[in-house]
Amino acid sequence: MDMDRQQGRSAGKVYLIGAGPGAADLITVRGARLLGEAQVVLHDALVSPEMLAWCPQAELIEVGKRCGQRSTAQLFINRQIVDLATKHERVVRLKGGDPMLFGRADEELQALEAAGIEYEVVPGITAALAAASAIGRPLTKRGVSRSVAFATQAKAADAIDVEADVKADTIVYYMGRDQAANIAAQLIARGKPASTPAWVVEAATTAKQRSHQFTLSQMAAGEAARWMDPVQPSLLMIGEALGTRATELVESERAA
Repeated sequence: MDMDRQQGRSAGKVYLIGAGPGAADLITVRGARLLGEAQVVLHDALVSPEMLAWCPQAELIEVGKRCGQRSTAQLFINRQIVDLATKHERVVRLKGGDPMLFGRADEELQALEAAGIEYEVVPGITAALAAASAIGRPLTKRGVSRSVAFATQAKAADAIDVEADVKADTIVYYMGRDQAANIAAQLIARGKPASTPAWVVEAATTAKQRSHQFTLSQMAAGEAARWMDPVQPSLLMIGEALGTRATELVESERAA
């Protein structure tokens, strides 16, 4: 045991790594390398077994959060990370998507800073970018969309607030499945055309990926909620840039 550990000081370093949207080979090269060097990996519930194959040498600790299911308290996760960093040289906190977007990274970084523990953040591909690629629809489009909002909504229906969201040309809602109809209705009430394309993309980049296009009015009527799988992670993607391209319409007419 080295002198730092004998004196109770941390000699370890923590890496907050983005696992990406789901597919194991969409993690960054740096992220995969660091996983292969870690002694312990604290990972989200949605991180796949294929992703964890990058770190066969590590102790694995699941600390995930799943909507509607029993979850690990964030304060406990913070304490775990700090404690493990005093016992190991390389600790990885593996988060789905990108750590810095809806990943509660700020709370974990504050805990590490308060404990004087060195850390590094390794970005990952966030689900919105992966889903846009999966359905072949850009989030921005010249002359149509020059702004994108990433948003989440609280569970309670009376807590929904789309006032800021509606100003963006394209809107992507994370964890919005249970409020899809309410979100769409409020967007329409605040001026978004009822005909606006509204996609649902589930489990992007995985073998279980599914996607379907609706209009905003169809989503407000509950059609998207009836189509969605209550188990799979999903995104709501709304905006004119996500509409059917002219070339696709031509191909569709030729096929008919």
